[in-house]
Amino acid sequence: MTLVKRIRAALLQNVGLKIVSFGAALLVYSTVHGAQEAQRTIVVDIVGLAPPSTANRVLVSPLPARARVTIRGPKNMVNDLHSDDLGALQVDMRKATDTRVEMTPALVHVPTGVTVEQIDPPWLDLVWEERITRDVPVQVSVVGTPASAYMVKGAPFAEPSMVRVSGPKSEVLVLQHLRAEGFDVSGLTEGRHTRLLSIDRPPGRVELESRSVQVFADVAREISERPFPRLKVAIVGQPRAKSSPAEVDVHLSCPPEQLRSLRAEQLVPRVTVDSQEKTGSVLLPVLVEVQHCEATVTPSEVVVRW
Repeated sequence: MTLVKRIRAALLQNVGLKIVSFGAALLVYSTVHGAQEAQRTIVVDIVGLAPPSTANRVLVSPLPARARVTIRGPKNMVNDLHSDDLGALQVDMRKATDTRVEMTPALVHVPTGVTVEQIDPPWLDLVWEERITRDVPVQVSVVGTPASAYMVKGAPFAEPSMVRVSGPKSEVLVLQHLRAEGFDVSGLTEGRHTRLLSIDRPPGRVELESRSVQVFADVAREISERPFPRLKVAIVGQPRAKSSPAEVDVHLSCPPEQLRSLRAEQLVPRVTVDSQEKTGSVLLPVLVEVQHCEATVTPSEVVVRW
């Protein structure tokens, strides 16, 4: 008999018994191997159960996002467990008075046969503050540039001008203002313009009652100013009348391109006498009219005699 035939015969002899023996060996191995104890550390989330709003208390100490849970048990069970199987550690803070919470094994959901050996951190220190409410002014800035020859008149203003905030007393009391996003005036021309702008979230644990405000910005034509001193007052209605003083100073606020082209002889301060009496005197306002300009006259009134 050749060597190959002898090996084949040996393998096929009592083949059924050999298969049963091999299966039994596997069963014994898995039983012994699975019965071995193992230890493993799993990272799980921490979830805080917040107190009701009526408690008027705010947690100001940081709450860890995760904890390390060390478990012990049969190796096959321990190896099959993951953070989702254990679930999050729910820390009960609803009383809003506890300053330390113990991280006990009862917080961890493990199957029968598995025990919790350790939780890191073993406890949480909690610091609480009184919650207060306060109205804080909203500050708005300008970004961009209006159309050529136009300017932003005054500062943009919010409506409402104040927004209610709430949070820890130490943070709310030092909050001077809330900042809204910038009001973009790029390319705007004359008129009042409106934007709904969001409010930047304040730092810390301060909460806003409203996250946006209506903001208004006024855009006007760009203005330059120029004085025109000692202009003679013209009297209408009484050719022989004289004014006291005979000259006034005129101050003009106009668009720059218009003001540059104006000359003093083009400006005529005047008063109008309506009386038909042959003699008399009257105190009259001095008028200066220039289109698209605002004129200030000093003195604004003169005495006219005839």
